[in-house]
Amino acid sequence: MIWELLLAVSILYTISIVLLTVIALKGPTLGDQVLAIDTITYASVVLMILFSIFFKEPILTVVAIPLALWIYALDVYVAKYLEKGDLGA
Repeated sequence: MIWELLLAVSILYTISIVLLTVIALKGPTLGDQVLAIDTITYASVVLMILFSIFFKEPILTVVAIPLALWIYALDVYVAKYLEKGDLGA
């Protein structure tokens, strides 16, 4: 029962990642594209954790945590760029 649920949720996350990729490529503004990329990354992190549970491989969880931290850093840099128009020091 739990394995079928994990599989169904994984399929839904994969579909959402595909749809968000379209938004990231064709977004009307830079903010929309960044938000789509953020959501893709966080959905990928959840998907990696689901795969970690499904395949019983805890190393996937360890890999997912730095990925989430990198996307947070991207948010900070893009927010700085949108605020000031420059990424200098």
